[in-house]
Amino acid sequence: MGQGPVVKVFVIAGEPSGDKLGQAVMKGLRSLVPDVTFKGVGGPLMQAEGLASLFPMDELSVMGLAEILPRAFHLLRRVRETAEAVLRDKPDVLLTIDSPDFCLRVAQKVKAASRIRVVHYVAPTVWAWRPHRAEKMARSVDQVLALLPFEPPYMEQAGMSCDFVGHPVVADLQATVAEALAFRAAHGIGRAPLILALPGSRRSEVTRLIGRFGDALRNVQKAQPGTRIVLPCAAPVEGLVREMTSEWPGPPVLVMPSRDPDGAVKRAAFLAADVALAASGTVSLELAAAGTPMVIAYDANWLTRKIVSRMLLVDTVTLVNLVSGTRVVPEFIGDRCRPDLIAEGVLQVMSDPATQLAAMDLTMERLGRGGEDPGLAAARAVLARLREVPRRS
Repeated sequence: MGQGPVVKVFVIAGEPSGDKLGQAVMKGLRSLVPDVTFKGVGGPLMQAEGLASLFPMDELSVMGLAEILPRAFHLLRRVRETAEAVLRDKPDVLLTIDSPDFCLRVAQKVKAASRIRVVHYVAPTVWAWRPHRAEKMARSVDQVLALLPFEPPYMEQAGMSCDFVGHPVVADLQATVAEALAFRAAHGIGRAPLILALPGSRRSEVTRLIGRFGDALRNVQKAQPGTRIVLPCAAPVEGLVREMTSEWPGPPVLVMPSRDPDGAVKRAAFLAADVALAASGTVSLELAAAGTPMVIAYDANWLTRKIVSRMLLVDTVTLVNLVSGTRVVPEFIGDRCRPDLIAEGVLQVMSDPATQLAAMDLTMERLGRGGEDPGLAAARAVLARLREVPRRS
């Protein structure tokens, strides 16, 4: 394995979720190969595992065309610098984690100049839209580590090895019943119906959705007097959420990351809630892990909505529905993201929450709950294929 007793891994993550995956796989690799060494780009979690990042990871945490364009030259320079560092280091494997706009550009440059093995962690959602991405990715990637159990065939068909390693949500810490009850008591909720509102983590999402969420929840409160609302905020939008919910009835309980650094209050809120109203995304898996029934609502700007609706290959965007093979989680997407329809959906789930429980349990089981830690499984998959001859693009 490698050229000697030391396995050299060059690892790149570009955003906080990738930093979390990187930390887990680094721990897994070190447990399997004590003499592993790491170089690359990562955030505080990966740095805590001994990575000296080439530059601050938050330089890469840029979302949206308007944000990327002013920094395009700088980001392309970082792509070139990172690829040159990989080629100088000659690692046994280049492990890129999500952030495809950056990571796959680095991989492309590395493959064009070497036969260094490239592993990409997190498969692109080619099963949902733009399936040609897999073929393009295969020119510079040897192996993919997939988070969802149905993804390997898509990657293998495009010519890459692919291993399902489990989703990190199955390893997330969960609140206890006692903590959930303590949360309710601390905020004077008692046995009142409690709705968890999750309008997104980006300013554009929150700005577009929070007004509709508020109107929908007012309708729910009219139908179910005494209903309370809790809203865990993402760190980048704390101030925005506080401002935009100032006139919500209740008032809502806001869970601020600045006052909840270890996430314990947020976890308690997830378990304490009777139902969640959430923006589309991986949050549906976090809710499933907590056993919280949900309604999903989402909208994008008009142009994005029209483009995506024409390209979408699936009839649901909720991961719980996709992984479980059911359609039990109600969705209000695009034109249907209306307060009146959302309120009806929330009330329906409140009246019969049990219909989602089996699907949530099945989702967690299929994502690897009760099996090997996903970080360790990812590390094992990387090491198991190191002897395979890497391709050159």
